[in-house]
Amino acid sequence: MPVAWESHAPPDYACPFCGLVAGDVSHPANRCELGDLVHQDEHVVVFIACDGFGPYPGHAMICPTEHLEALYDMDDGILARISSMSRDVALAMKLAWDPEGTSTRQHNEPAGNQHVWHYHLHVFPRWRDDMLYRQVRAPLSPEFRAQKAAELRPALEKVLAEKRPSA
Repeated sequence: MPVAWESHAPPDYACPFCGLVAGDVSHPANRCELGDLVHQDEHVVVFIACDGFGPYPGHAMICPTEHLEALYDMDDGILARISSMSRDVALAMKLAWDPEGTSTRQHNEPAGNQHVWHYHLHVFPRWRDDMLYRQVRAPLSPEFRAQKAAELRPALEKVLAEKRPSA
């Protein structure tokens, strides 16, 4: 990856998602259960999350089967697989539970609200009154947005340039 970053997993970290992938959830700190498993293939695992949010608990998480800590570690192929699986899981939620909508979200590093040091994408069934996102949205001025775009544009160009094959 073009940008270096520091892992937040402690040296003796027993990854609960790797345990689930391996079929061994016996570590005392692992809250996953084999019954949580919805789907597993060579590249991804889908399971029901241990924690619920709001009045409609029960959402799914999608992880790579390989231990990759954060979005920064992911290659394009596995990201594409996780993305297509998120669509499939959302469609399955529509069939299974008939929610009014679906949402996805993903967190990186402690300040990004990541708590398990293995990449995972949350897929939520949604209802109008679920209060999942409690933050108040505030409109941003076009000038502020333009400034943020100007700051991000060269950094993204650098990341993309480092991905391009050399001529």
